[in-house]
Amino acid sequence: MSYNSFMPMTEDGKSKVEKEATAREAWKLLVGLVYPPRFLEIARKLGLTPAQLGAVRLLDEPRTMGEIATFLHCDPSNVTGIVDGLEERGFAERRPAEHDRRVKLIALSAEGRRLRARLTREIERPPEWLAGLSAADQRTLRDLLRRAAEATG
Repeated sequence: MSYNSFMPMTEDGKSKVEKEATAREAWKLLVGLVYPPRFLEIARKLGLTPAQLGAVRLLDEPRTMGEIATFLHCDPSNVTGIVDGLEERGFAERRPAEHDRRVKLIALSAEGRRLRARLTREIERPPEWLAGLSAADQRTLRDLLRRAAEATG
């Protein structure tokens, strides 16, 4: 009897260790293809820092500095510089919140909304590596990712 005969097996006959290793490798490849390279490319193309890109993505409506910090996974003090940079370029503005004038909301200006629309188009445009796959491979990848998304709830 071999060592493998004592290992729990998955429905496709692979050991759980093999399945976990395959999942880790797939995840590493997916992350390496999408983040950070794609987002850095888009940020560079739009003349933004990665943090500014993240803030612009979040600002579909006015947000507090704390909300931006939570989204960007950074300290609220770092958001000041990010918002200052967006404000200096005319993309965002600070406004007092209606419910409490001591609270400042960050909102995109008209120019910032145009930038956000462009950013959205850039993010939705498939990267070259994906566009270069055959139609059949693109469908297979889409179907696999759709099943994975559905499995998350």
